[in-house]
Amino acid sequence: MALNYHDVFVTLGAIEFDRLVEFYSTLFAQNPEPFIPNVYAEFKLSGLRLGIFSPKKSHQLEFSDSAKSGMSLCFEVENLDVAIALLKDLGYPPPGDITIASHGREIYAYDPAGNRLILHQSNFN
Repeated sequence: MALNYHDVFVTLGAIEFDRLVEFYSTLFAQNPEPFIPNVYAEFKLSGLRLGIFSPKKSHQLEFSDSAKSGMSLCFEVENLDVAIALLKDLGYPPPGDITIASHGREIYAYDPAGNRLILHQSNFN
């Protein structure tokens, strides 16, 4: 079984969303697109998509913990249920439940080194 995905990109969860968006806008000399105030900003760079998001209240503790990184590897998958089954088969089942976000269904998981993975199935597929 393989993970069927549309795209993979890096995201940063930021409690101080505006501050981080301003920093990367200045660093990259570009405005984010798409941009949803206080929710999501995305920068398209050569060879990289960098998304910045404001974590939902239910996830804010994880992103405010200085022992954990705000960085996540984000997978836009064709079928979230199949992706979850693959993670379970690999021995790394997501510890939480599927949540509904503005862009679709998503779940957090972790790789063997503890790096955060966010798998989401878009409403727009």
